Amino acid sequence: MSSSMYLISSSIPYFATCTWDLLSFTGTKGDIQLMADMGMDAYRFSIAWSRIFPNGSGEINQAGIDHYNNFINALLAKGIEPYVTLYHWDLPQALEDKYNGWLNPQIIKDFVVYAETCIEKFGDRVKHWITFNEPHTFAIQGYDVGLQAPGRCSILLHLFCRAGNSATEPYIVAHNVLLSHATVVDIYRKKYKRKQHGSIGMSFDVMWFEPATNSTEDIEATQRAQDFQLGWFMDPIFFGDYPSSMRKRTGTRLPTFSKLEAALVKGSLDFVGINHYTTYYGRHNSTTIIGNIFNDTLADSGAITLPFRNGKAIGDRASSIWLYIVPRGIRSLMNYIKEKYGNPLVIITENGMDDSNSPFISIKDALKDQKRIKYHNDYLSNLLAAITEDGCNVRGYFAWSLMDNWEWAAGFTSRFGLYFVDYKDNLKRYPKDSVKWFKSFLTST
Repeated sequence: MSSSMYLISSSIPYFATCTWDLLSFTGTKGDIQLMADMGMDAYRFSIAWSRIFPNGSGEINQAGIDHYNNFINALLAKGIEPYVTLYHWDLPQALEDKYNGWLNPQIIKDFVVYAETCIEKFGDRVKHWITFNEPHTFAIQGYDVGLQAPGRCSILLHLFCRAGNSATEPYIVAHNVLLSHATVVDIYRKKYKRKQHGSIGMSFDVMWFEPATNSTEDIEATQRAQDFQLGWFMDPIFFGDYPSSMRKRTGTRLPTFSKLEAALVKGSLDFVGINHYTTYYGRHNSTTIIGNIFNDTLADSGAITLPFRNGKAIGDRASSIWLYIVPRGIRSLMNYIKEKYGNPLVIITENGMDDSNSPFISIKDALKDQKRIKYHNDYLSNLLAAITEDGCNVRGYFAWSLMDNWEWAAGFTSRFGLYFVDYKDNLKRYPKDSVKWFKSFLTST
């Protein structure tokens, strides 16, 4: 995943693109020059935990330190500010084998050591840290439905997963993530912030939800859907506890914070990172089928979210089956965060759309990505309105992504990049029309 640029208008201080690790982005001077040529002034990337500690803890891998030092220095040499994510779902296998990773409180200590090592080694140059990318996603996908690592769930009595408990494990994982994040922030503020003058936040995956109807049931269900998505992590950080709807509907399955933990977690953000792509309708779950089959966070929320209403899609679809284009959603989401959480500083850490990687489309035609240009134009226009007309405190925007790359379960079938990557010709890069559009956009703001 990748992002880098400078941004929207004088109201937003930078525009950028991002990448999750350097597996699909080599960090060559040529690639960094592509960013500079576009006018980007920031690049978001992730450090791989196992590159720093191959066993998750213990001896530091100096080659990994050197790798990221070289990359950070190369970015800064071109005037590109690094925004560094410490965890993007890539837990060292040794810790999963040793004590089940995020299910065990021991993970807090090991993550803190890893994070502080990165801060010590790179913090003299890295001024913007993101502890976790999309904790909601890896809690759900890894421990509720079992579609991503470590593939745990209890759906239909382990028909799909060999082990796990969908009714409890996602909440345990999220709890340990919040405590890990808050501990790192506390250490950063006490030991490093005064000297390094940096900031630290977390990036959340957030769909916007609109009620499917004006009924009270659907309106309340839509709010619950948001509570079980964004509120799950934001409420503890801003209010000291999970949303009341989660407490009410999960009972003792939802972990509790001690007074000291609540105080540690509350206020543990300098900025809120938002990864936003799409908007769905929210509807009350009026059946018991979902609860009987899944017994998980979806059933707990009592809400069903879908991109269709009365058989009609909420917007045009990108290539991914989940990504529908609804530009108004980003403005609504910014206003929701403003009103509920007191208008915190927000950075859009991901926003974009994908095309399919069809073997029947020539490279020449694949570069004509007018749909992507319209996507970014419309989302940025709504974001600008949220800032200038609504007073939302948004300070930056990262497009997803700089280059085509491996898109999780979709693999190489999905192309989110501004640059086309030819997987058949030594990963040669070709600028899509969106590169020209962004370059013009950035030089005109």
